[in-house]
Amino acid sequence: MTGPRDLVGYGANPPAANWPNNARIAVQFVINYEEGAENSILNGDAGSESFLSEMVGAGSHPARAMAMESLYEYGSRAGFWRLYRLFKERDLPLTVFGVAKAMEMNPAAVEAMLEADWEIASHGFRWIDYQYVPEEVEREHIARAIELQTKLTGSRPLGWYQGRTSPNTARLVVEEGGFVYDADSYADDLPYWDRQHGRPQLIVPYTLDVNDMKFVAYNGFDEGDAWLRYMIDTFEQLRAEGGRMMSVGLHGRIAGKPARARALARFLDYIVAAGDVWVARRIDIARHWLDEHPA
Repeated sequence: MTGPRDLVGYGANPPAANWPNNARIAVQFVINYEEGAENSILNGDAGSESFLSEMVGAGSHPARAMAMESLYEYGSRAGFWRLYRLFKERDLPLTVFGVAKAMEMNPAAVEAMLEADWEIASHGFRWIDYQYVPEEVEREHIARAIELQTKLTGSRPLGWYQGRTSPNTARLVVEEGGFVYDADSYADDLPYWDRQHGRPQLIVPYTLDVNDMKFVAYNGFDEGDAWLRYMIDTFEQLRAEGGRMMSVGLHGRIAGKPARARALARFLDYIVAAGDVWVARRIDIARHWLDEHPA
């Protein structure tokens, strides 16, 4: 690695993952729980949310945007529970990227996550863009996210994913010192170590392509079968290569819609039938990598 970016990575010879039970692929599902923590004048913001909703390209308004609010509310009121049932019925584990302020507004959802033994990683204090947030404010928000999640769940988060990061986020995560992994990267199909900020930090990269957010993007999926084909093709390519990790990103207000949930259910049944797959929480993948490839 030269300079602040690593454009080489593992190169032609990625390390052996040695997934449990000789699995050829590890698959990791994430439910992003954000509803209620998005931009809103009710949260003290300058305007309404404009990102990741059915109203693609919506503008931000310096007042309450009632349609946008209700689109987000669908995720916590209905969509989350539809996804919850899909995974519980199949006894499949997952990780929640939980925004602390969103979880505070729906204790029943948090209780369900804990009862299901899902990992709850931190998705930050607020679901906002931190690109231009002052460093001291972002540092405070990281501390408040940990404090509030600990209060809500009984334990601090061990995984971190801000999502809409600033240039300071990765360094502040290392500075905080208590996260087993940071998921704010899309740079690989395997975990890796980042040594830019003093202490080595394990990175368990995430995805924006195998992600239901593509339903609410201009260049995205327009129906469930296209998403299903994309998930299956990703799965089969990584499975053929062997020793890779596949992430799938979900949101209650997006994948929790009936038609999309039906496509997701077909994918869950597909990978269960495949047999040689390890479906794991992100913290389990991180701990496995710590054992197999310590810093």
